[in-house]
Amino acid sequence: MSTAPLMISVSGVRGLIGETLTPQVGVEFGQAFGHFLRENTKHKTQNTKPVVAIGRDTRPSGPMVFGAVAAGLMSVGVDVVDVDVATTPSVALMGRFLKTDASIVITASHNPIIWNGIKFLRHDGIAYPPEQAAEIKKIYFAKPWKLVGIEGLGRLTTDSRAHAHHVQTVLQYFDVKGIAHQRYRVVLDSVNGAGCVGTPMLLSKLGAELIHMNAEGTGIFAHTPEPTKENLTDLCAKVKEKRAAVGFAQDPDADRLAIVDENGTYIGEEYTLALCTYARMLVKPVPVVANLSSSRMVDDIAAKYGQKVFRTPVGEANVAGKMQEVAGGNGGGAGGVIGGEGNGGIIDLRVGPVRDSFLGMAMVLDMLTRTGKTVSQLVGEIPRYAMIKTKFECTPEQSAALVAAVKEKFADQRLDTSDGVRIDWADGWVHVRQSNTEPIARVIAEAGDVKTANELIGKVQSLR
Repeated sequence: MSTAPLMISVSGVRGLIGETLTPQVGVEFGQAFGHFLRENTKHKTQNTKPVVAIGRDTRPSGPMVFGAVAAGLMSVGVDVVDVDVATTPSVALMGRFLKTDASIVITASHNPIIWNGIKFLRHDGIAYPPEQAAEIKKIYFAKPWKLVGIEGLGRLTTDSRAHAHHVQTVLQYFDVKGIAHQRYRVVLDSVNGAGCVGTPMLLSKLGAELIHMNAEGTGIFAHTPEPTKENLTDLCAKVKEKRAAVGFAQDPDADRLAIVDENGTYIGEEYTLALCTYARMLVKPVPVVANLSSSRMVDDIAAKYGQKVFRTPVGEANVAGKMQEVAGGNGGGAGGVIGGEGNGGIIDLRVGPVRDSFLGMAMVLDMLTRTGKTVSQLVGEIPRYAMIKTKFECTPEQSAALVAAVKEKFADQRLDTSDGVRIDWADGWVHVRQSNTEPIARVIAEAGDVKTANELIGKVQSLR
């Protein structure tokens, strides 16, 4: 990956520190985004300054990238509020709380430490849709912005309330006393990331007896930061050793959540969305929104409660946007829908339109309290599937060629082409798409057993 290009997509910007994501790139994206805000908000007619909240995960490169982006914004007349180290959902919620024009998160999510990124969020906390993301990219390359004089420079201020505000926003929707009464023993792996500060605050208020692994926010990740099975062996062992009720794992910006059951078994990121969907149905049955790469488990849970599942392209902005549409259409308001992505991301619009590991933890503990069951018992109530996730390095052109070949080969099957191509058969499905955040293509298949899922993967791989 040392030759990976600067990735610019609907998910923002990601690059390698010292190679493609340089201070100059940070400054110019700050200037581009500042120009975008000045041209597309009330500030153009009112001649006032836009305001942007910026937070970051714990990566050692974070202060450098933050400084560059903030300098770029201020140089074109945008005020900056530094919320310091904070999770991605915490930054999104702070932007709404402070009524800023937009927010920026300096993070590369689950990517290794050599990466960092710049994620742009709207005033409501949702990532920009493809059309506006493309406009920001166009501005970055065209460089039409003008530097302001001393009287027009943006100001830099700080605000330290991100963690507390996030915790308070989540907990208002739960029976905190009821959960706290259970005194659940919880093992948490924050992978030395942005979740190190706010998550203990959340779990403390929920009465948890916390065993916190990789709890220092150094940004020197104790293991490969993506919360997958192979990276969480220590967490699984610790849950079993301590006889904990549950184990939770976050990625560096703490928007994703993986779960380990009381036996020390990694149940998979797909179960985060499934369990949280189940938890929501126990309180109030509502429609579900999930992306094309998420498990059929949510379809089974929704069907049990007479609810519909809506599928979207991958990306939390796509899921959140559809959730808003569904909530508006059924008259249920923000609480009239639940959604997320199968990579461990759960979204409840009442809290915020972003994936949120804090929310997921509260929902799981609430579900344990309501049912009196263990995590493994609850997992056992959900129909089980085998999902195979593969990826390979390729250019966008190579990925597009594979997608085209798959469409041609399986033209007589049920296809969804809104994001790459997904093929549905009675016994399973396969989804092929180009990653928004890495120079790779992803091929994901799900079926009733591993053998069938691998066969579905093989059907696509043979076309490479």
